[in-house]
Amino acid sequence: MALLTHIRGPRDLDRLGPEQLEQLAGEIRSFLVDAVSKTGGHLGPNLGVVELTIALHRVFESPKDRVLFDTGHQSYVHKLLTGRQDFSRLKSKGGLSGYPSRAESDHDIIENSHASTVLGWADGLAKANQVLRKDDHVVAVIGDGALTGGMAWEALNNIAAAKDRPLVIVVNDNERSYAPTIGGLANHLATLRTTDGYERFLARGKDLLERTPVVGRPLYETLHGAKKGLKDFIAPQGMFEDLGLKYVGPIDGHDIEALESALLRAKRFGGPVIVHCLTEKGRGYKPAEQDEADRFHGIGPIHPDTGLPIAAAGMDWTSVFGEEMVKLGTEREDIVAITAAMLQPVGLAAFAKTFPDRVYDVGIAEQHGATSAAGLATGGLHPVFAVYATFLNRAFDQVLMDVALHRCGVTFVLDRAGITGTDGASHNGMWDMSILQCVPGLRIAAPRDADQVRSQLREAVAVDDAPTVVRFSKGAVGPAVAAVGRVGGIDLLRKTDEGTADVLLVSVGALAPMCLEIAGLLDKQGITTTVVDPRWVKPVDEALVPLAEQHRVVVTVEDNSRVGGVGSAIAQALRDAGVDVPLRDFGIPPRFLDHASRKEVLAEIGLTAPDIARQVTGLVAKLDGRLADSPTEVARD
Repeated sequence: MALLTHIRGPRDLDRLGPEQLEQLAGEIRSFLVDAVSKTGGHLGPNLGVVELTIALHRVFESPKDRVLFDTGHQSYVHKLLTGRQDFSRLKSKGGLSGYPSRAESDHDIIENSHASTVLGWADGLAKANQVLRKDDHVVAVIGDGALTGGMAWEALNNIAAAKDRPLVIVVNDNERSYAPTIGGLANHLATLRTTDGYERFLARGKDLLERTPVVGRPLYETLHGAKKGLKDFIAPQGMFEDLGLKYVGPIDGHDIEALESALLRAKRFGGPVIVHCLTEKGRGYKPAEQDEADRFHGIGPIHPDTGLPIAAAGMDWTSVFGEEMVKLGTEREDIVAITAAMLQPVGLAAFAKTFPDRVYDVGIAEQHGATSAAGLATGGLHPVFAVYATFLNRAFDQVLMDVALHRCGVTFVLDRAGITGTDGASHNGMWDMSILQCVPGLRIAAPRDADQVRSQLREAVAVDDAPTVVRFSKGAVGPAVAAVGRVGGIDLLRKTDEGTADVLLVSVGALAPMCLEIAGLLDKQGITTTVVDPRWVKPVDEALVPLAEQHRVVVTVEDNSRVGGVGSAIAQALRDAGVDVPLRDFGIPPRFLDHASRKEVLAEIGLTAPDIARQVTGLVAKLDGRLADSPTEVARD
């Protein structure tokens, strides 16, 4: 790493010659494979943008010039070139974020890590520069996958309206998001990738005509003035230029000299420019290049020589869902699946292989996916839209007005619900049960284990007159949590022999083992506890109200925001029924949570068995009019 270790900021790149830049690119790839294989992270996307990121930082002057990354999972090279080379705790508490982070560096401008947003940011920054008469440049790096999102095209429509407002859009075209990019835009970009005849034709024509006496130069000018027609004939790229955007490319995204030349031309142009760069995801690391699924988009710790996982993965929530979907698809021909450019991450790969004509990848377009699902349901099918919980936020209006208002039988399966941890604030799926509470008719299931994923998914797809939601966590599924009885639709996980217990503990989803642990701690304090799992948390089961009346305190525990969550809904149901039993809700506080492991985040916000048991002990003691035992005693027990 003779060169990389001497790079402390972007301007250190200025003193390097062409051969040294190639050497630096090689060193960066070696560093990334070595570092990310130990910690896990987004390896493939970063291996693909090494030369592109070097060229960007040589041509533009970050942070004065704003270099913005859409999604941000391809920002590791940017971190290395801006002085952040300690990757030992990547995505861990106290270490580097897996995305751009304003707390880390002035070079990081945006950090929301949701796709297709960067052009909107760039449009706003370019407008601000114009109003304030700044000569700073704005550069937006967006992948071909993110260009399938509607937000990107809304922004392009606005960007193209100002022909004199400088803005450089770099399309990082690797033919993929997680998986290969599909759709009309992908087909258009494929045409551009494979057609470089225009530039060669014009270059040869210029050379020939300028040597022709008298008529040569005027004829060249005429031909150049007719470039739109020539381009459409030789290289059909009219889509961008019809919008009013100057188009440069396609450029070899691994040729630093060509990249710099194209970026310098774009920088000098006084309006919006698209620079189309062709890159290879996973470039330079054979295991990634040979991985057809996602080119090592996101990995856990691996053996760097082989690319194989260090630890064998157990059964996870996503796999349980995927297996059950195949069974349901076999039993019911009306079931179809929808994904937003994440077929494999949300567990639909097996369904797609078995039923290729019954799966729809809509691209990074959750809004369209939800409304298309409404159309599928109205047409007589039952769509299952599998999406990360954090990304459903983007389609709330469509869930409300297109699906729920029209009483469409659509099932939304929310993967990575609750605290996911290492991907940071924007990836925690901690809002879904709050924002969906106000949707009339919608029903939410929160399975506690693999068996419940299977059974509640089946219950969800049986509903044909309302939207249903099944949400589950990230990672490995724990052991089955057996019910000892059922009241209405509520599973009893623990009950006392006495007629009336002190605490009714309402467990939501995957937190069932924790809630049973809480009950055990309370039992040692002489506090009797009934533990229930509502299974369907919206609407509130009618049987919960009389159950609450049999207890002195109701406690809810959920892996969701406390604001407007399940606890709030149960409290409202008790008020509506005139039941005055005290209720204490435990969940995620209304703030953005820094990246760390799930266990560390839960401990930080007090969502652990000892923390909750201490507070419930204090609450019961208050009702008894006595002081609680020492908090340390509960924790020690």
